[in-house]
Order: sequence, then structure tokens, then C-alpha cells
Amino acid sequence: MEKTKSSLHSPTNGGLTTILSIDGGGIRGIIEGGSLEFLEYELQRLYDENNRPLFAAKDILSFYLKHCLKIFHQPRSLIGKIKHCLKGLVRPKYNEKYFQKLVKEKLGDKHLHDTLTNVVIPTVDIKPPRPVIFSSDELKRHPSLDALLSDVCIGTSAAPSHLPAHQFIAANNPASIAIKEAEKEILKRNPGCGNEELHKRILLISLGTGIANDEEYDAKEVARWGAFQWLIGPHWSSPVVHMCIKVTGGILDYHTQCVLEDVQSHGHYLRIQDDTLSGRLASVDIATKKYLNDLVKVGEALLKKPVSRLDFDASETEPLPLETNAEALVRMAKILSEERAPRIQEGHHPRRIQEGHHHKNNRLLLSHNPLGRFFNKDLLRTSNHGPLNCIHYMCW
Repeated sequence: MEKTKSSLHSPTNGGLTTILSIDGGGIRGIIEGGSLEFLEYELQRLYDENNRPLFAAKDILSFYLKHCLKIFHQPRSLIGKIKHCLKGLVRPKYNEKYFQKLVKEKLGDKHLHDTLTNVVIPTVDIKPPRPVIFSSDELKRHPSLDALLSDVCIGTSAAPSHLPAHQFIAANNPASIAIKEAEKEILKRNPGCGNEELHKRILLISLGTGIANDEEYDAKEVARWGAFQWLIGPHWSSPVVHMCIKVTGGILDYHTQCVLEDVQSHGHYLRIQDDTLSGRLASVDIATKKYLNDLVKVGEALLKKPVSRLDFDASETEPLPLETNAEALVRMAKILSEERAPRIQEGHHPRRIQEGHHHKNNRLLLSHNPLGRFFNKDLLRTSNHGPLNCIHYMCW
């Protein structure tokens, strides 16, 4: 396949490098869908009511509601549920055939170089165990990374014990990797730029899929646990997995917050995350209509909550009563709109692919989208389950 030459443009000197980072989290990606839809609406309202995308952010929710019931098929009978639980002990709980077919239909034979943005996809190779970062910007130096997008999406959806590994497994929070990619881009344009000035040129919107907040352990009891109790806890959960995910996520959030502390004071960093999930809402694979609709409500309610920041000393998030998440997204949309205007004047237009150049369903990934018009260095989603891993990351 002949490689497409990118016509992407970096922001002008002194301009912002903008990042849209979306966490992975299985079905809980529905929570992020509400924020994405709201942000897209604000950008459209500011920009042009007539210039609509072929696929909008609101399609994310309908995609989840339509396909997740089949990807995460839930048995109804008691015997079926018991078999389902036992199956999860020795092999993946869900059959991957429908999911893989869906991804391949959407993405066809498109490769990493076919994306319209500088895309970064963090994942984990299991042979040998090591992090692997698929970056469209690195293809010139490492052409072997020009993988099929369907393979990348299936691989980054391979949550252990849920869906089978497909060359790689998922890596959930891409924000810190996004920052490093942004730093490299800024330093290319401004070699003498110091760290403080470097981070002031970054705008980051980071969306999370929620954090479970109902697992607590007694230190004296845990001190007597062996391997079995760590792997299969009191409520048939896995304490060691739960702790690793939660602690690692907290450290990544704290690191991002510390790195962008100056950026946050300038209003250029926004993390939207719900840390109050409990019970069934904390699951990443319960695919029932009621549960999915409950997640939609969580996403809607999250927009009305105040912006929060992580207080690592207190091991909790603290609300910042100055604005809600929705108000912060409105403010960010205005900054993005102002950032976009001078690029248009300089003739920096996003590359578009003609209708005949790609499979009709590939528009979900490749077609021009209003979110993409405002983000010039974005991360491809790394969450589980579906080609939604790969949309809304277009750049200049």
C-alpha cells in the first residue's frame, strides 16, 4: 500500500499543542460519551452550524447501546450465570468473534498511516512483556509499527480475563504519554524551550471512565492472606488486580497534575473523572439495558459536578467550586476556537480523505470531525471494546 503523505500542520510558535485524552474502561466508556458529545456541541456552536461531521460524538452512545449487548452477552438463567463465572476462571469470559468482525468491518484494511491525525496508541506487548507505543509520527523511523488499525484496536481491547489477547493487551490511561509526545513536538519547533515554558504550551482535556470506590480492606486481615485470597477476594473480586489498577491510575493522575500544575493555573488542563462508582456501576462488562442506561445518567450527572483535582496527601479528590465540568468544557471550547482561527488564516487546513478513497464504514475513523478541527496532537483511545477506540482524534 502506498503511504499517504500527511498534510498535518503544527501550531504556530507560541501556540498551544492541544490534547484530547480518553481513558479505557470497557463499557464505562459510556460515561465519557456524555462529555464528548457536550464538547462537540460547543465546538459546533462556536464554529459553524452547517459544517457537520459524517459521524458525531453522540453516535458513541448509540454504538455502545447497540453492540455491547452482543459483545458482552449476559446469560439469563442461573445455570448459565454459574457456567459463565466458572468459564472466566480458565479462559476469557466472552467470545471475541462478533467484536473482531465488527472492528474489521469498520476499519477494513486501513493502517496507522491512514489516520488524519498524529495518533499515539499505547498498549502492552505480552511477548516479551513490555510497553509498545504505536505512533503515526514515528512511522518514518519505525515503519514496522504501521499496523492494521483493526489489529491495534482489537489488541488494545484485550482486557485480561474478558476478551482474548490479540498480540497486545490494553493500557488504560494515555494522558502521560500524550504529554511526552506533545513535548517532543514543541521542542522540534522551539529547541531551547525550558520545562516551564514547554508545559504552558499544552492544553489537555482528559476524560476518565470512573473509579470504583466500594472496595476497602482491613490491614490486619490482609496481612494473613495468601495467593488465593489476593487473587480471589471476599466478594469473588481480585484484590490484587483492583489495587494495581486503582493505585496505578491514581499515580498517573497525580503525575499528570504535577507536570501540568502551571498549565492548570492557566486553565489549560481539565480532568473529568467520577470517583464515586460503586456496585454494578463499577463493572466494565455488565451488558444489560438498565446498566447501560444507568451509565448514561452517570455521564450526564458528571457534567453538573464541580471540577475536581487529586489531593494525594488526603488520598481523595477535592472539588474546586469555581466551575462545573460542563462550564469548564465551554471555556475550553472557546480557547480551542480562538486557537484555531490563526491557523485557518495561515492556510492550515485538516487533511480530508475523498469518499472513494476509503471503505464507507471507515468514516467513523477517517472522516473530518469537528473535535478534530480543534485538536492538533491527540491520543487514540485505549479503552476496551470497539472501533470507538479510534475516533475523534483529528489534528492540524
